[in-house]
Amino acid sequence: MLDVTIDEIGAKGDGVATVDGEALYIPYTAPGDTVRVEAGGKFGFVRKVLNPSVHRRSPDCPLYAKCGGCALQHVTQDFYRNWKRTQIENALVSAKVVRESLAETVWMPPATRRRAQFYVERRDGEMGLGFYQRRSRKLVNVGACLILHPTLNAALPALRGVAEKTPREWLSFSMAVTLCDNGLDLDFASQRDLAEPSPQEIARLSSAVRSADVARASINGDVFLTLSPPIVGVSGIKVTPPAGGFLQASAEGQAALIDLVVAAVGKAKKVADLFSGCGTFSLPLARTASVASFDTDVPSISALKQAAASNQSDGLRPVNAQVRNLFERPLMATELNVFDAIVLDPPRAGAIHQAREIAKSKVCRIISVSCNPKSFARDAKIICDGGYRLTQVTPVDQFVYSPHIELVGVFDRE
Repeated sequence: MLDVTIDEIGAKGDGVATVDGEALYIPYTAPGDTVRVEAGGKFGFVRKVLNPSVHRRSPDCPLYAKCGGCALQHVTQDFYRNWKRTQIENALVSAKVVRESLAETVWMPPATRRRAQFYVERRDGEMGLGFYQRRSRKLVNVGACLILHPTLNAALPALRGVAEKTPREWLSFSMAVTLCDNGLDLDFASQRDLAEPSPQEIARLSSAVRSADVARASINGDVFLTLSPPIVGVSGIKVTPPAGGFLQASAEGQAALIDLVVAAVGKAKKVADLFSGCGTFSLPLARTASVASFDTDVPSISALKQAAASNQSDGLRPVNAQVRNLFERPLMATELNVFDAIVLDPPRAGAIHQAREIAKSKVCRIISVSCNPKSFARDAKIICDGGYRLTQVTPVDQFVYSPHIELVGVFDRE
């Protein structure tokens, strides 16, 4: 056992103490805490809080620090909000990126998350459904969650019933659940191959799914039951996302990001949407601009095409949606130069090769959406070195109580 004092909270939400010149990462601690920990390698686990920090508060969730879903419920709101903004500032400073403005953060309330990945285990005849403990494969059963939308919380008993009707050979798997406008979208998945259900098992599982207000159910993305195509509203435009496809974590977060992107695009008439997914930004932008959308995911591009075609009567301009792997084949500067603005929304790893081509282009305005300040700052440095100014960054706290922070950055050509 060691008694240590926490110096800061690291990028992944763990408290950091220095022991013999090395960093020791201790979850659920706050700067100024003095704690007794059990250490193993680079990580420690709190056994007792000896002297609590002024930044510490009592978490609202009774499962906090047991369930690994949240990392920052134990700190005060002021500290939490300052820490989130600091992650962006530190990343930009580290990458030597000059920004002109860090706008006020757009904060989301807790009970808004519309997507969750529940883990399920069968052991000794018992069924567990919930989340894993931090840095562990120990499952914590969850009956309610403070960050989930109330409708998802209300669905948990029925989802547990669905899990119980899965094939007995499925000993460990996940259930990715998305709250749509007309029910739940449910995808069973596992890193190991799930045994193909027999016709009798499919019938039993389908019956349970019907009783759980599930619109569509799939196994590793392959749909086996559609009671109604799931619908998600994107600025009033109806979209049916692909099974297991990417969506923003909350409807409120999605709306905030759309507002920021649409405002930044302004009066641009030709817009490229890179890493477009199923059209979170492409579809709203098509109300006023000609949009070309690119993404590597075939089902997402198909969903975007269908949504754009189905909503032409609402005044949407045609969307030219194309499948293209922007990591292997980024749009070249000569291809980009035909656009007035570019929207860039890559995965957490960022888009270094695409950023290099953007930096060579003559496009007047770039809008970059990111959930990773470090990869954003790296790509921003490339773009700025190409002659752009980072005129504004707006944080969006979509991932409540997690160490993650979304942001929207606006670049203008010098």
